[in-house]
Amino acid sequence: MVLKRCVYGVDKNPMAVELAKVALWLHTFTVGAPLSFIDHHLHAGDSLFGLWVRDAIDKAHGFGAPLFYDEALKNAQRQALAMKTIEMATDAEIAEAHRSAAMWTDVEAQVGPLDSFVSFMHALEWLNLNRTEKGLIRLWLDGQFGDALAIARGRAEPERRRSKKEDFEAFADIWRRARDLIAEERFLNWQIAFPGVWDRWDDEERHGGFDAVVGNPPWDRIKLQQIEWFAARRPEIALAQRASDRTKMISVLKKADDPLHGDFEKAEARALDTARMARASGQYPLLSRGDINLYSLFVERAHALVKPSGMVGLLTPSGIASDLSASAFFRGVATEGRLKALYDFENRRTRHGLEPFFPDVDSRFKFVAMIASPGRMFPSAQCGFFLQATGETRDPDRAFSITADDFAAVNPNTGTAPIFRSRRDMALTTAIYQRLPVLVDRSGAAAVAAWPVRYATMFHMTNDSHLFRTRTELEEREGAWAVEGNRFRSTSGDWLPLYAGRMIHQFDHRAASVTVNAANVHNAALSGEVTDEQKADPAFVPEPQYWLQHQGVMDGSAIAFRDIARATDARTMIAAMLPHRAAGNTAPLIVSSMPATEQVLLLANLNALVLDYVARQKAQSTHLNWYIVEQLPVVPPVAYDRAFGGKTAGNIVREAVLELSYTAHDLAPFARDLDRVDEDGEVLPPFVWDEDRRLILRAKLDALYFILYGVHDPTDPARSRDDIRYIYSTFPIVEREETAKWGRYRSRDLTLAWINALLAGEPDAVIAG
Repeated sequence: MVLKRCVYGVDKNPMAVELAKVALWLHTFTVGAPLSFIDHHLHAGDSLFGLWVRDAIDKAHGFGAPLFYDEALKNAQRQALAMKTIEMATDAEIAEAHRSAAMWTDVEAQVGPLDSFVSFMHALEWLNLNRTEKGLIRLWLDGQFGDALAIARGRAEPERRRSKKEDFEAFADIWRRARDLIAEERFLNWQIAFPGVWDRWDDEERHGGFDAVVGNPPWDRIKLQQIEWFAARRPEIALAQRASDRTKMISVLKKADDPLHGDFEKAEARALDTARMARASGQYPLLSRGDINLYSLFVERAHALVKPSGMVGLLTPSGIASDLSASAFFRGVATEGRLKALYDFENRRTRHGLEPFFPDVDSRFKFVAMIASPGRMFPSAQCGFFLQATGETRDPDRAFSITADDFAAVNPNTGTAPIFRSRRDMALTTAIYQRLPVLVDRSGAAAVAAWPVRYATMFHMTNDSHLFRTRTELEEREGAWAVEGNRFRSTSGDWLPLYAGRMIHQFDHRAASVTVNAANVHNAALSGEVTDEQKADPAFVPEPQYWLQHQGVMDGSAIAFRDIARATDARTMIAAMLPHRAAGNTAPLIVSSMPATEQVLLLANLNALVLDYVARQKAQSTHLNWYIVEQLPVVPPVAYDRAFGGKTAGNIVREAVLELSYTAHDLAPFARDLDRVDEDGEVLPPFVWDEDRRLILRAKLDALYFILYGVHDPTDPARSRDDIRYIYSTFPIVEREETAKWGRYRSRDLTLAWINALLAGEPDAVIAG
């Protein structure tokens, strides 16, 4: 009875619908009773694309159409009563089940004309008709090609009648394309598919809806992914290192009239049309931004399908709560109190020794079970993050309440979800936000920046790949020769090494070289090891994958940070000073007109462990996007005037950052800006690379920032030191590495010692250990 009356389902794949029927029948099988009739509640169709009846009516009116479909609308709406009759039948006997089937056949016949008309109107939108073609649609609606409804249904072909030959032929072509599109896409018009769920379809307001929508929608990007598409069809194209090379190989297919190119063009065009319709239809105003993923459309569709008091529960990637493209939607849900629960799961379940939830998905992937309502309000949302078992939702330390105000305070610009691993993380992080400003606050009418900086991606690794050259290409194609600093020179000009995110680490622009594995379809570029012995040579520079021709915009040092970063990595925010600005989008820049003496303060803050701790509460995906960085709490410039003995905080930071960063000749201009010169104004040699010394300097900076962030409270030193030990414990990879090397968590112990020294006014103390 529950199955027949309450459960509805839609899938684009007809076989999935048939399998669902079998599964439901098996689940509700009752000995001695026939299988219930459930065809009226399970449909094969595209959940995302189709029209509400009122939208179709408005589009027809836009063409000046007469109300020829009025009778079809009335007939279809009358089927709500028939649906109720079908649902009331118990199907306790086989005859009753057959009667339900017969009644449903009659319902389908009655709603068919309107359903076909609405789908045809939607197909015309997909075809993106020009002005002349839209004029032909008016002729069709006027009946100049025959019975308009019969033509829309495919029950009759267009006839020339009194129209011009060229108009008839043009419309016939449109009609064929529209009918093919309907057959391929299976548009689902929800009100007509389930006539008992909605009332008064032609009203401007929507009446009715489901009580609840639950599901696990597909997690696929709409945009055609060339590498994945060709990997299964023509692997050599997928293996091309640069997008520009791949484009050339695809052009060769076209010139050779290879059928594969036709398939590719059709798939690409359909993906573009799908994205265009998602944005232009007006049905997805909040979640059709950026590189659209299907799951986001399903989320917005689900909220449109339920009643105002209804509930939506979906499994989606965690990006629904953290991505910038989803922020307009999630801000409304979270900060307006419409979020009931948000449980964030890791696919891996190592804490419990269990297999991943989804074995075919990368174990590092994260997803959420989000429960929300379009109209109901809740005092707080029950949330848990980095969960590895459903039972952890009952652990009060792992799952806890977050209010709407908490969401707004921690991410003021976007309202996206933080990812507190525990109740203690929430308390520590929200307290930090109460004390410090974010880097750029956009929550008001005008942006307020704690530091005058802007974000820049100089070169895109895909879109700008035609500008890049490998070493072989430089030497053999450009006739270039190597000069100092891993630069090349040719008759056409100088060539600079292109920095990628993997090449830098904290205060280190020489962290890794780039090696290439041409057999790796998804990530050919890998990190190549750079040893301490190599870094001890101030003339050493890492090997990039590419070089590009020098341009004026590349001059001057700048702060770069790694775009690729995970909350589960050793460190999340990784920033360094680059000698020039030739950097790809995996090493975005933070540029400013501030002097280097001020920029180093921000660089130190970005690499501080306490800021990294907060960043880990924000980084849901593998990208540390600028909208995340903007919302990180930072120490404002005025705070660096605070004195610690004979030095200010600013003096302490400048000295440490200079020594940590200036380890190679190519940063000599940066060193000059920080006044590392002799009496004659000549830049002094770089500092010697010394891992032990660097650890002590880093600990000194971390200690200073724990004080400036207010995490260390001198009125309660015991609790403060316990909080700092806890924050260090959230970096388990660092702890394991240091314990293996020194037998203890050395950076933590040094930081705690430095806190005491700084508060005692001894910024130049010698710390043992």
